[in-house]
Amino acid sequence: MPDSMSTLIVATLALTLVQIWLLPMVLKNKHFAYLLSSREEEIETTPLMRRVDRAKINLQESLPAFLTLCLLSMQMGVDNLQLATIWLVLRIVYVPLYMSGGSYIRSFAWMGTVACMILMAMNLV
Repeated sequence: MPDSMSTLIVATLALTLVQIWLLPMVLKNKHFAYLLSSREEEIETTPLMRRVDRAKINLQESLPAFLTLCLLSMQMGVDNLQLATIWLVLRIVYVPLYMSGGSYIRSFAWMGTVACMILMAMNLV
């Protein structure tokens, strides 16, 4: 478990880097020329790549709110570290669940992340 909210934010940003850059790069490695290009043309993608893209978009949608809650927690001196850690763990679990195509368990993980953010917000008011 991270020992501070700052450490957790850095870990969250590392997850973001993996999800937004590393996973797509690895999955598109057979299209190396595309990765080096200006990407004017679309390449054929697999169902796995499309699931990775949707998981990435989902993270991008929730990340600003989560980081805002973390920063407000730090500024206001509210201990939301445990909830933020649970959020991060659920987000880490969410990626392979989405990649595997599992819908129900993945949805429960997503609902858990939303619940964590709601509880974090409630602790701030």
